[in-house]
Amino acid sequence: MDRALIVCDNEKGTAFYKSFLKENGYVDMVDVTSGAMAKRAMLDYDFDICIINGPIGGSSGEELSIDIAEKNICQVILFVKAERLEEISAQVEDYGVITVSKPINKQLFWQALKLAKVAQRRLNMAHKENVKLEKKLEEMKTISRAKILLMVKENITESEAHRLIEKQAMDRRMSKIDVANEIIATL
Repeated sequence: MDRALIVCDNEKGTAFYKSFLKENGYVDMVDVTSGAMAKRAMLDYDFDICIINGPIGGSSGEELSIDIAEKNICQVILFVKAERLEEISAQVEDYGVITVSKPINKQLFWQALKLAKVAQRRLNMAHKENVKLEKKLEEMKTISRAKILLMVKENITESEAHRLIEKQAMDRRMSKIDVANEIIATL
């Protein structure tokens, strides 16, 4: 299920965004009226998309959009006045923020939303892969630590320590990481 954050300081705009997002499959939505409230909401929930209706809180919204894009795995769409689109777009595009001009064209909004969904899926895939690689790296570090302890305490070579961990893992039907953790705990 897709979760959206709407940052808009007028009721009419918020109602429009909620209605449009609901039509496009978003049922879980949180709406806030300031940048501070948006940052707080980001701490409490994981969002797939963040809609910012600039200007918000006296600024056009680019600082908030950059902050959200940098610190969260969330796709950001920033709506800005047409006359400032080029300027603001140049400031936020390096952070992956999608900018759309106001007044809002529904077809353009729909296209931006589809683009954001695709980009969000790619971000999620990259994040999952990153988490998997970090876990693998931690396991490799733990196994190496266990090998070093075996080499020092048992006075054996690295290949012998490696074979010992693998053999214990096979004989005891355990993973190498579990065997390595036991070795570290006992030695």
